[in-house]
Amino acid sequence: MRRVYLDHTATTPLDPRVMEAMRPCFSGTFGNASSIHAYGREAREMLEKARGIIAGAVGAEPGEVIFTSGGTEADNLAVAGVMAAASGRDGIVTSQAEHHAVLEPCRLMAEKGKRVAFLPVTGGGAVDMDALARGVGGDTALVSIMHANNETGTVSDIRAVAALAHGAGALLHTDAVQSAGKIPFDMKGLGADLVSLSAHKMYGPKGIGALVVRRGTPLEAILHGGGQERGRRPGTENVPLAVGFAEAFTLSLLGMEEEAVRVGALRDALETRLRETFPGIIVNGDPASRLPHILNVSFSPAAYPLEGDMLVMNMDLEGIAVTSGSACTSGSLEPSHVVRAMGRDEKTAKATLRFSFGRGNTIEDVSYAAEKLALVVGRMLKKRSP
Repeated sequence: MRRVYLDHTATTPLDPRVMEAMRPCFSGTFGNASSIHAYGREAREMLEKARGIIAGAVGAEPGEVIFTSGGTEADNLAVAGVMAAASGRDGIVTSQAEHHAVLEPCRLMAEKGKRVAFLPVTGGGAVDMDALARGVGGDTALVSIMHANNETGTVSDIRAVAALAHGAGALLHTDAVQSAGKIPFDMKGLGADLVSLSAHKMYGPKGIGALVVRRGTPLEAILHGGGQERGRRPGTENVPLAVGFAEAFTLSLLGMEEEAVRVGALRDALETRLRETFPGIIVNGDPASRLPHILNVSFSPAAYPLEGDMLVMNMDLEGIAVTSGSACTSGSLEPSHVVRAMGRDEKTAKATLRFSFGRGNTIEDVSYAAEKLALVVGRMLKKRSP
C-alpha cells in the first residue's frame, strides 16, 4: 500500500543530516556540560555553539535562550514563570484558540486566583484586536498569543499585539512552535519578550525545545534542583538534542522561502480539488495570512454528516496520515476548540480534517489524497444511508 504523510504539524521526520550532526555527541563527546574537566568543557562548547545558532535564527542573544524538553515546557515556563515573578500585577490575557500548552497553565493560574481573560478570535482564527485592546489593562502581567495557529495556520499580527501589551506595561509571550523555520520570524522586530520553540516541528529531534527570554524579563524557574540554564531550567543539559536542534533550524532557514512557495502550491492544489469534489466544504483559517503548509477543512453537517475521527481512521486505512486537530488531543472525541472558537458549531467542528505538507510531499500526493478522501467520504455516507 502506498503511504502518504500529511501530518507535518504533528511532527516532522528527522532529517538525516541532523542525525549525522548529533552522532558524535552520542559517542566521543559524552561529557556533562556542567562539569569543569576537559570532557565537560568539550560538551559545553558544543552546547553553547548550538545556543548561539538558535539565538541568531530568531534575532536574539545566546544568553536569552533557555533549553527545555519541548514547546509544552516552554509555554508552561513562560506562563508560570512570568506570573511567579510578577510584582503588583496578577492578570493574564490569552485567546480561546491557543494551544493547550498555554490554555492549561492559564487555567491553573486562574485556579490559583490570577485574573485570566480568554479572548475571542475572529472568523479567520486570529485574536480579536478590539477585544485585546479592551482586555489588556493595568493589572495585566502577561499577554500570550501564538504567532501561528497549529490547527488552521492563521498567522497573527504579533507586532500589533506587542504594541498593545507593552502600552499597558505587560509582557508578551508568543508560541512560535509552528511558524519558526517555516516563515520569517524576528523576535526583536515583532516585539516579543518570550518565544517558545520546538525542534521536532522543523525536522529536528523530539524532546527538545527552547524558551527565548528577552534580557531583563522577570522569570522564575518552575523546576528546581540545579543551576543549569542560568538557574532558569535545572537539569543536565541535553547536548546531543541541542546540537540537533541547531542543525535542524539552520537547514530549515536554508531555502525557506522557496520551500514555502512549494508547499503553498501543494496546499492550494489540494484546496482546489476539495472545493471541486465537495461543494460547500469549509476552509478554516485566514486566507490572507496563514502558514503555507497547512490546510484545515470542515464538512458541513447538513451535506456531509461525518465525524473527523472516523475520517482520520478511514484515511489511515487508505495509507494517508492526516488528523482532525492538534496531535496533543487526537485521542479525544471532543471537537476542535480552535474551530469552535472561530464560530463553527459542534458538529461542523467534529467533521474537520487538517492536512499539513512537508519536504517529502509532491503533487502526486495531492492527487492521491484527494482521490482517497472522495472514496472514504462516499463510503462513509453510504453506510449512513437507510
